[in-house]
Amino acid sequence: MAGRIGLLVVLNGFVGAMIGAERATLPLIATRDFRQASATAALSFILAFGLAKVFGNVTAGRLADRIGRKRLLVLGWCIGLPAPLLIWSAPSWGWVVLANAFLGISQGLCWSMTVVMKLDLVSPRRRGLVVGLNEFAGYGSLALAAMLSSELSREYGLRGATAAVGFVAGLLGLALSVFFVRESKPNEPLLRASSTAPRLIEVARATLLGNRTLSSASQAGLVTNLNDSAVWGLFPIFFAAAGLSGRQIAAVAALYPATWGLSQLATGALSDRAGRKVLIVAGMWGQAIALFTAAASGLLGLVSATYRVALVASGLLGLGTALVYPTLIAAVGDAAPTAWRSSAVGVYRGTRDFGYVAGALVSGILADAFGPGLAIAAVGGLTFASGTFALARMPARKESWS
Repeated sequence: MAGRIGLLVVLNGFVGAMIGAERATLPLIATRDFRQASATAALSFILAFGLAKVFGNVTAGRLADRIGRKRLLVLGWCIGLPAPLLIWSAPSWGWVVLANAFLGISQGLCWSMTVVMKLDLVSPRRRGLVVGLNEFAGYGSLALAAMLSSELSREYGLRGATAAVGFVAGLLGLALSVFFVRESKPNEPLLRASSTAPRLIEVARATLLGNRTLSSASQAGLVTNLNDSAVWGLFPIFFAAAGLSGRQIAAVAALYPATWGLSQLATGALSDRAGRKVLIVAGMWGQAIALFTAAASGLLGLVSATYRVALVASGLLGLGTALVYPTLIAAVGDAAPTAWRSSAVGVYRGTRDFGYVAGALVSGILADAFGPGLAIAAVGGLTFASGTFALARMPARKESWS
């Protein structure tokens, strides 16, 4: 069992590396290679990524209960492999946006399946732990890939480095999935019980509105990815305008997912003992404070001071996100029944990743109208409100499916 879980942890590292390859470079590719002056246009790749990932997550959650986890995992890698090549050879910005649509579907399928397969293999008492390990691998590798592609860009250019790191990660992930991953779909008696599972619309209604645990988790997940979208798209542009060098921007961009990934080794397991709600509320408020700090750093005027404050904000943002990310998935696993847990996870992850769409639109429009600093601060305010909503609505103890 430990070996199977360990393999899935490693595998999700390659899933994270595919998206990490473009984390610090793609906003700069938009403005430098393709002259996208509007923030909304420059962030259109995140919009495409988010919409496609929502589709991938919801599709994966439902189909995994019917046709199995491994098939969808392999399909996800096959869909994602063309994305780095499209970025490398793109004759126009539209091709880069298309590449991120492929990448979004791939991430939805692959990341969802690594999560669901781990939830299949462990008892409820260890859900937070294994989800924490999964997210640690994904976001730790994302940070490493972001730094690697940024360093390689000095030798091979922004697009060449992004494509190379992403393609190698995807190829290794596909090989591991085909030759070593074993199916984890529940056994036949459980599958027969799943024939009485509610329709997807009923699962969605309970997840988004009816069940207080699931609806609280869904809105917090959506807002978390909304602010992640803003950070992904605006931090490189914002800090470049403040005078930071490419290497400094890469460090700020990578510290956030690195802290996020590493901290989840502790926060996922902590939620098993301390409870889900306290970590979710504290994490949302921590993210909000970090975004306010980042926005304020651009007003300092001194590059060295801006860089130090930006690093502090990036680290705090990673810690806040680490408190909520594995905890939210574990809370969904607590509230949803085993027979259609994958469907509930798919709806939650689809809702959460719609935050990328909302974040690209909201932060892009605000940045065009008022500047990226104010856009980042506004997203911080929304994040604080989300934590307050979870405090008021989410029950302290597990709430059964209803």
